[in-house]
Amino acid sequence: MPEISRFFGISIKMFFGDHLPPHFHAEYGEFKAQIDIQGLAIIQGELPPRVLGMVVEWTLQHQNELLELWELASKNQSLHRIEPLK
Repeated sequence: MPEISRFFGISIKMFFGDHLPPHFHAEYGEFKAQIDIQGLAIIQGELPPRVLGMVVEWTLQHQNELLELWELASKNQSLHRIEPLK
């Protein structure tokens, strides 16, 4: 599962050929969650509220790019990194 971004101790990853809906995985310490790219909601898992806020802010900034990466991942093609939250 390639890491596509990292910021403030949060690792953002995306699986190749993963299940719908389009989503990514966010990890922060012992917390892990799957985040719906379009709905901006946690599909599974949990994150501390402050971390979730940063992840949602980052997702809004890069939503189109994330959807493009989802398409690449669904075709098992190489993924590039996305700029971190600043």
